[in-house]
Amino acid sequence: MLWPASGFTKAGVIDYYARVAEAILPHLRDRPLTLKRYPDGVEAQSFFEKRCPSHRPDWVETAPVWSGRNEGDIDYCLCNERATLIWMAQLAALELHPSLSLADEIERPTVLAFDLDPGDPAGILECCRVGLRLREMFGELGLECFPKTSGSKGLQVYVPLNVEVTYERTKPFARAVAQTLEREQPNLVVSRMAKKLRKGKVFVDWSQNDQHKTTIAVYSLRARERPTVSTPLQWEEVERAAQREDADALRFEASDVLERVEERGDLFAPVLELHQELPAK
Repeated sequence: MLWPASGFTKAGVIDYYARVAEAILPHLRDRPLTLKRYPDGVEAQSFFEKRCPSHRPDWVETAPVWSGRNEGDIDYCLCNERATLIWMAQLAALELHPSLSLADEIERPTVLAFDLDPGDPAGILECCRVGLRLREMFGELGLECFPKTSGSKGLQVYVPLNVEVTYERTKPFARAVAQTLEREQPNLVVSRMAKKLRKGKVFVDWSQNDQHKTTIAVYSLRARERPTVSTPLQWEEVERAAQREDADALRFEASDVLERVEERGDLFAPVLELHQELPAK
């Protein structure tokens, strides 16, 4: 029983990941993957696991990634097939946190990512307002971006790149965008991480754009009170939720996501396919 409050079991986790595999695997393929494991359920202790377990089956692929002088090369798991995904579910790796890069080009992010994290009493509706402004800003630059729920309290916006670019370019660019938003809407947005600054505002976390960081995968379960999922959205859904002040409209659990994928396919597929250049400095 991994989610005691909702009665969601390990069998449910395995079933969910087995059924969502076709949608999630393209977003995990060939990316160094950090596992967040909850062996005793979401109400008990958890731990992050970067190094792929030594007891892994022979068919689980790995990739060495340089992780600094202290740790040297770490063999990360690669989740490239359904069997690996199910094996990870069996480990109670409820949350999957991939790199923004492919393992063989670790210095080259394929996306620009913004994690919109609300500070109480702000919530996902305030994140929607910031996300819509982000879409407008990037639209003015001729760039598309795509929203997803974090599966927790916030919203995330991804700008597909899939071109030759490094974090030395994307990270300061993301920071400049966050600072611009803060100057425009200082009562709503904060670009600095200090907790004392975030009450009632949306922290636009630009720092995720870093070779050594990971972000929750689209379609990953989250270790909340109920089995919510980081779910791709259509911008019309974001607009509608903001207009109606309906936060529950953007809250999806495992069963909801399976239905959405069956009806709509993978709304996040363009993030893997679209080639876009950041504007010149």
